[in-house]
Amino acid sequence: MAGKTITEKILEKASGRKVEVGELIVANIDFAMAHDGTGPLAIKSFREMGAEKVWDSKKIVLAIDHVAPSASEGTSNLQKLLRNFAFEQNIENFYDVGCGIGHQLMVENHVLPGMLIVGADSHTCTYGALGAFATGIGSTEMAAVFKTGKLWFKVPETVRYNISGNIPANITAKDIILYIAGEVKADGATYKAIDFSGDVVKELSVNGRLTLCNMAVEIGAKTGIVEPDNKTMSYIEAIRGKINFQVVKNDKDAYFEEVYEFDISNLEPQIACPPTVDNVKSVSEIEGLEVDQVFLGSCTNGRVEDLEVAARILKGEKINRKTRMIVVPASRRVYLEALKKGLMEIFVEAGCTVCNPGCGPCVGAHQGVPAEGEIVLSTANRNFVGRMGCDKADIYLCSPITAAASAIKGKIVEYKCS
Repeated sequence: MAGKTITEKILEKASGRKVEVGELIVANIDFAMAHDGTGPLAIKSFREMGAEKVWDSKKIVLAIDHVAPSASEGTSNLQKLLRNFAFEQNIENFYDVGCGIGHQLMVENHVLPGMLIVGADSHTCTYGALGAFATGIGSTEMAAVFKTGKLWFKVPETVRYNISGNIPANITAKDIILYIAGEVKADGATYKAIDFSGDVVKELSVNGRLTLCNMAVEIGAKTGIVEPDNKTMSYIEAIRGKINFQVVKNDKDAYFEEVYEFDISNLEPQIACPPTVDNVKSVSEIEGLEVDQVFLGSCTNGRVEDLEVAARILKGEKINRKTRMIVVPASRRVYLEALKKGLMEIFVEAGCTVCNPGCGPCVGAHQGVPAEGEIVLSTANRNFVGRMGCDKADIYLCSPITAAASAIKGKIVEYKCS
């Protein structure tokens, strides 16, 4: 009999029994996260179930991040509901306006290898970069988790994405995952766990791995996951100090439903064209398209590493007079580190607008809703019609490098300097 994958091992531990691919199980949840966009409905459903107390106030994370600060009275009322619930239930891990994106806060403060985590947001799969099984669920499912601390799962098949080759200059994890999305398409890994592996994944920083796993859902996956290594341990220790936890790894003879090979040695900078994430081309193919707005941030590319690479390009430069650029750090920790490194000064001097930590323009509710007919270049993860708040604006997805270089020129360009 073949060995087990990380995903199967985590689900076995959480369910307390042996599991097989395809079967339904009930598993214990280590952490559950909801935000101002999904939390209110989860709370409403929690009440309708007749529940009075959450199963564990220390294992629930609530974040006001999607429209932070609020842009309307209606949003304010929903956020007030979330606050009141957090205080009523004595939820310790409540993050109010300005703390940052829930996903980034989870990575910084809560996620550990081997955990089973659910979030009422599809990009919960980000946490797989630390070797956890993390997946998005609906608000009503979250209500059941709030009440019981358990949820049912269908054990997914695991596919391995083996990424090899020498990483070309100015190629980032964002270029790599966009390229993969273009190759396998939006339904390429539906309800599967993607095991990101290979020499390239080992070479990537944990921040880069977070970008890979963040966009696993864009190709239909249940989750993305990276086997923990020394980089994982160092990352956790640097942020949170020494913590005892059990690392879960693939068995040497683990069975993968399929193994995909991606050699990125000759990869050019990639861009996802509207209206889908899998409509991917090389930047050189659409070079010259004028851009009205550039967005640097989101749970995909709003970390210090992303801000640093953009700042290096923007230093001493100015944003094109016909283009505006919005920069949104992923968390307060990221914001503070960027301040200490002088990155914010570079952005402001270049003409960027720097906003408080949060989801910002990505969700399309405030802080940069485009006008009809405008072209937006974004480092976020989705570009479907209306994603950023205007259904008549076109959104292109790219890396922080392409975003910064294009903001200076006022048009989409491939950055070629070393």
